[in-house]
Amino acid sequence: MSKSAEAELPFEQSLQKLEAIVKSLEQGTLSLEDSLTSFQEGVALVKQCQTLLSQADQKVEMLIKANADGIETKSFQTE
Repeated sequence: MSKSAEAELPFEQSLQKLEAIVKSLEQGTLSLEDSLTSFQEGVALVKQCQTLLSQADQKVEMLIKANADGIETKSFQTE
């Protein structure tokens, strides 16, 4: 799949594709070259998912601030 086509995938499809890549890598049946290609594709998907999640987080913060009427917003921190 081309990088531009991956960039257009919705979050859920990107995540499913990433899960499939991880599963195939964990099975250990791919050649070294195929493993590296899959790993590279997985890294691109992780970056895409992170970007989409960041954009969603920004939208949520904007919506909260737009409708705030005294509501305090806090950043969501993962451990």
